[in-house]
Amino acid sequence: MKRCPTCQKTYTDRNLSYCIEDGTPLIPVAEDDDPTVVSRKQTTQPDQNDWNAVAYRPPSAYVPPTTRKRRVWPWVLGLLSLLVLIVVGIGIAAVVFAPSILRRSAQRNQNAVETANENRNAPPVVVPPNTNSPANVNANSNTSANTSTTPAPTDKEQVLAQLTDLEHEWTVANINADKKKLELILADDYVGPPVNGQLQGKRDYIRTIQRDRTIQKWEFKELKVTLRGDRATLAGKIYLSRTEGNEVYDFVDKFVWRDGRWQATGSVVTRA
Repeated sequence: MKRCPTCQKTYTDRNLSYCIEDGTPLIPVAEDDDPTVVSRKQTTQPDQNDWNAVAYRPPSAYVPPTTRKRRVWPWVLGLLSLLVLIVVGIGIAAVVFAPSILRRSAQRNQNAVETANENRNAPPVVVPPNTNSPANVNANSNTSANTSTTPAPTDKEQVLAQLTDLEHEWTVANINADKKKLELILADDYVGPPVNGQLQGKRDYIRTIQRDRTIQKWEFKELKVTLRGDRATLAGKIYLSRTEGNEVYDFVDKFVWRDGRWQATGSVVTRA
């Protein structure tokens, strides 16, 4: 048995030479001198008498965590702001676009009234009798024989006569601004001479056509036809007699056989 001279603890382990508490060298003692015996195993575990336990406290009542309520007024304010912006945007759009829409509607109504007045007061225009074929040759007349299944003519002389009559009808429709007649003569894919640098389609052609009261008579000369299946091209000259003088124009008109009749798909006119 050994004892620490500093803390007075005794140890029964013969292999210990120093105190495990303060490191003081142990001195041997007789076993009967001190009843306190501390073994190595006992010193490695805490003494229950030396443990300072926390005083017992009774459990308190459970208080659940409070849930934070979401505020509703920010959402209401945001929706009201969005509604106000939409109303203001609609109002601005109405102020900006409504006048132009009203002007366009008034212009369309005015154009319709002017066209009706011109058609009602226009004097009849007589086609000159210098046509090169009888009237019954014209394939564009509204007869029961003109159906969508009628094949395109293949005889060049016949096509030349038909297109010559069609050119006269086209000229009369242009002079009188006959939009209904032009609807039949022009194909839906018609492209005419450029106006202000832009090609003119069928809709623009009919919409902008105006009556020409200066032309007294006209005559086609040097007509030549080129036939390729259901497509035909007619080139020649047109001599116009106006109140202020005479004019000569070279023209090249293109046609397609469609719905049992010839329809114009293009035109190029230059002054000779």
